[in-house]
Amino acid sequence: MDDLSMSVYEKYEPVIGLEVHIQLLTKSKAYASDSTEYGSLPNTNVSVISLGHPGTLPRTNKKVIEFAVRLGLATHSTIRKENQYARKNYFYADLPKGYQITQDKTPICTKGYITIKNDDGTMKNIHLTRIHMEEDAGKSMHDIDPYDTLIDLNRAGIPLLEIVSEPEIRSGEDAYKYLSEVRKLVRYLDICDGNMEEGSLRCDANISVMLKGSKQFGRRVEVKNMNSMRNVQRAIEHEVKRQIDIIEKGETVVQDTRSFDAVAGTTFSMRSKEAANDYRYFPEPDLQPVIVTEEYISGVKSKLPALPNELFNKYTTLLKLSAYDASVLTEIKSFALYFEDLIKHSTNYKAAANWMMGPVKSYLNESALEIEQFPIEPSRLAQLIKLVDDGKVSNTVASQTVFPRMLVEKTKTPLQIAEENNLVQESNQDALIELVKQAVAKYPEKVTEYKNGKIGVIGLFMGELMKLSKGKADPKVANELMKKALEE
Repeated sequence: MDDLSMSVYEKYEPVIGLEVHIQLLTKSKAYASDSTEYGSLPNTNVSVISLGHPGTLPRTNKKVIEFAVRLGLATHSTIRKENQYARKNYFYADLPKGYQITQDKTPICTKGYITIKNDDGTMKNIHLTRIHMEEDAGKSMHDIDPYDTLIDLNRAGIPLLEIVSEPEIRSGEDAYKYLSEVRKLVRYLDICDGNMEEGSLRCDANISVMLKGSKQFGRRVEVKNMNSMRNVQRAIEHEVKRQIDIIEKGETVVQDTRSFDAVAGTTFSMRSKEAANDYRYFPEPDLQPVIVTEEYISGVKSKLPALPNELFNKYTTLLKLSAYDASVLTEIKSFALYFEDLIKHSTNYKAAANWMMGPVKSYLNESALEIEQFPIEPSRLAQLIKLVDDGKVSNTVASQTVFPRMLVEKTKTPLQIAEENNLVQESNQDALIELVKQAVAKYPEKVTEYKNGKIGVIGLFMGELMKLSKGKADPKVANELMKKALEE
């Protein structure tokens, strides 16, 4: 660790704030009617408005307001009634207007929080400074042509929400958890697909270090261009060590903007950053303020879906599932919705969870499918759970034989499949007693061993019984009958 002992690193505490840009799933841009379709030919989703031609006027996209209110409600934020727009001025080749339309002094959402789960199961709220609406810039590509930078303006004007956290994150791991929650939340709200690799979720990290117990933050550095949550964590962990190394050598951390090299796992400086803001903001003269009424907020609230934390609490308290089960079930919205439908048809919640996380998830992973493409509807899967609960088939037979056939024979019920393949368990006690007697009679010397305390030999008798019943004996009923016979 750069020749410094671990105790030196432990003297310091990281201070991290994240700025997350969320690209919204609207069909048109924030202030123009151009398409937002990803992957279009370069410079085709543009118009005189998004290019900033003289005399053109922007118009507010109503969906952007709705999505901002959705996110504000989901993050327990205060939603501003009067929202004004501002121009953020700077020159760059991929910024056709020479400014971005954004919000400066009047962000639409303030004072919210996002909850992360600690490893010990406790919860921690990361408070939010603000959520504001803005438009994206275009894209510069430096690696396609050896001599020139290429510009694609399709992204210019695409609507974004920026979430700015308070500097309350204290580790790279917590930053990872926070980003995971943000991604999960925007996907549940259907406002963003959350794909960092495609740039629809982007994160900049402001990182500094201070001595533990100190009230004075250190000099912060901003790290940009991280294309995965894991890389955000890696960049933070590297940057924290780098800054501690500098301070321990008696030097001063330079306030700059850095980028992350994912291959080397290190950060490097892109440009120095002064303490004062680099941008000139002034009110946007071409857009009227947007008034968000209580009635409008109530309307958006009434259409909100169940959110991951709400479902997590429901599963752990009402359904009595473990925190692990609840976490897996709520990780992906569509998976949680399938489970929600499943438990409308089955009250055996633990079995339903086990089927979802076991056979269902395995099938989806092996077939490279999403849950929306799963061929067994929830009501049919509930019938299979009931078949096991009623003792008609064993869990093993259900998962290894009936379930695979259900994937193919889509019109047949689980019971029909079990009956047609002679899989229905024998739970009739009279029939089973005869088989128990035969199994016991085969190994008289083992009966003596059992009675002398070697109870493990019951497995031998059960194996014989299963062989005699061709695997159709109800294990629970048969086991009770076997114990009774051996103890007589």
